[in-house]
Amino acid sequence: MIRFLQTPSPLKKAVLGGILLLICAAMVISFIPGGLATSLGIGAPGQGVVATVEGEQITAPEVQREAKQMVAQQFRNAGAQAAALLPFFAQRAADNLIDQQVILAEAHHLGLRSTDEELREELQHGRYAQTFFPGGNFIGQTEYENLLQQNNLTVATFEQGVKDQIVFDKLRNLVAGSASVTDAEVRQEFNKQNDQVKFDYAVITKEDVMKDIHPSEAELKSYYQTNQAKYKNSIPEKRKIQYAVLDKSRLLSQVQVSQADLQSYYDQHTDEYRVAEQVNVRHILIKTPTADANGKVDPKGIEDAHQRAADVLKQLKAGGDFSALATKYSEDPGSAKNGGSLGWIVRGRTVPEFEKSAFSLPKGGTSDLVQTSYGFHIIHIDDKQDAHLKSLAEVTPQIAPLIKQQKAEQAAEGQANALVVQVRSQGLDKAAASKGLSVITTDFVAKSDSLPGIGSAPQFMDAVFNAADKAPADEAQIPSGFVIFQLQAIKPAATPTFDEIRSRVESEFKEERSTSLLSQKTQELSDRAKASHDLKKAAKELGASIKSTDGFVKPDAQVQDIGAMSGPANVAFSLKVGDISGPLVNATDGAVLRVTAQQAPSEEEYAQKSDQIRDSLLQGKQQELFGIFVVNLRDQMEKSGKIKINDKELKNLTHAQGGEGEEGD
Repeated sequence: MIRFLQTPSPLKKAVLGGILLLICAAMVISFIPGGLATSLGIGAPGQGVVATVEGEQITAPEVQREAKQMVAQQFRNAGAQAAALLPFFAQRAADNLIDQQVILAEAHHLGLRSTDEELREELQHGRYAQTFFPGGNFIGQTEYENLLQQNNLTVATFEQGVKDQIVFDKLRNLVAGSASVTDAEVRQEFNKQNDQVKFDYAVITKEDVMKDIHPSEAELKSYYQTNQAKYKNSIPEKRKIQYAVLDKSRLLSQVQVSQADLQSYYDQHTDEYRVAEQVNVRHILIKTPTADANGKVDPKGIEDAHQRAADVLKQLKAGGDFSALATKYSEDPGSAKNGGSLGWIVRGRTVPEFEKSAFSLPKGGTSDLVQTSYGFHIIHIDDKQDAHLKSLAEVTPQIAPLIKQQKAEQAAEGQANALVVQVRSQGLDKAAASKGLSVITTDFVAKSDSLPGIGSAPQFMDAVFNAADKAPADEAQIPSGFVIFQLQAIKPAATPTFDEIRSRVESEFKEERSTSLLSQKTQELSDRAKASHDLKKAAKELGASIKSTDGFVKPDAQVQDIGAMSGPANVAFSLKVGDISGPLVNATDGAVLRVTAQQAPSEEEYAQKSDQIRDSLLQGKQQELFGIFVVNLRDQMEKSGKIKINDKELKNLTHAQGGEGEEGD
């Protein structure tokens, strides 16, 4: 069994991240509205603490980790942009952690706790069973720890998080237990999901309406005058500049890294090169049976496992290949396929009995049978490495490029500073020529434009557009080096004349007018069809096209030119056969429909789906009930001063560059 199933974990406040966040935080996010609206300035938490709930601290690193998990879930391909998103999620992350602590505090007030036995049951048979016990078999201690580590979790954090989730569930069940669903509600929801209709529909497109709009010059000028506020300063400020690029890559080939440089860097980063004692280990595991509901283990099963393990050990001593025998006999699925290899391990990563044997064996040595809570192991050491400090020679290939890059950046900065001084006295052309640099003179450019030799460089353009008129030459850093620039002229933002943006005015006039006309014509189509009880006739009179659904459609269907039947077109399910709808207008089309047939679901379908619908409705009611409970509970705790929020720390998180100052678990 896993070590934590034997020994209780340290009781400390959990940071619910990684796998646990998918369950716990998602539950809280989904039904608790609002944000950190209440700020209690008096007695606010100290530095590094975002909030306290009944004295329990929620720290800035915890909020950062929560925000990081949220970004990872919602933006899986964010890549380098993920860090920039973190400040925008910080407030929600803080909110989630506060809500979680509020729930825990109330649960503890009510005497709700979680036991080691409940933890064991949850991991083996609950929501984590397929992750850690696929097919009923544990994935192995190393695989278990690695999986948690990949999700930025320690074993202790995860264990306590699971226990907290169990407590959450107990409180939720207690609060939401009074929720119920009637048969009438189930029937109503079933019909809503499964009723089917056929209908004809007439469509007027916005594109066709726009073809008939021919504004006069007077109308366009009037529209321009009416919307002056929209066009004011819509021509952005532009600036004309001269610049030269000092590319630090040119300096890399000139930079030399001395032995003194290497030694200095090595001395300053010694801790990074310490290697812990470790062994490269293989094992063969023959599992022993787990305890039953009464905590008893079948002795016959243990004896059987011992005999099978002894037989394998006998084969090894007779010259058998360890890797082949591990693949054939080992019951640790995570390592058996790799010849029993667990790779390099350090102390503290395995159960004590296994660790003691592994670290006492010599390189190439094989143990006798070692019994742990998992079963009987045979351990083989492929390699060993004593704790040591890597030598400078070993790490030189790693640190030399870093030093070279640093020296190139320092040299580039020094040259840029010197060149700015030279430019201010000699002019950009002469100073740049003395360094073999080309000078580029732009036409007037906007802040968002890309520049030759630079491309898109927001930081540089910020410097250019913040520079005062007639300011002396200056420098700005870009990813590839430095730019020395001189502002030549400024063309302020301006309001375009009618003639300058006539085509834009005409386009916007037509767009606005067509939207209005589409609604009017669709309303007229509906009125005429209802008056004559004839949709096709009304469509012909107004030049609308007539279409029909391809058979029966359900509420979750999509219909061409109509869109989702869950939207405005859902009215079709409340009409009778022959009824004509009101106007249904979206961004591109207007439509009116006439129901031609209806088909109710069968009783057999109802019998098949009613239980599922009842469960779904009940879960929704329970969620809503518990959500109201948590909102009210938090409101009470805020008013009574049991929740204290540090506005300064929260502001730092929501305005900081993502990920700064984050601590490890």
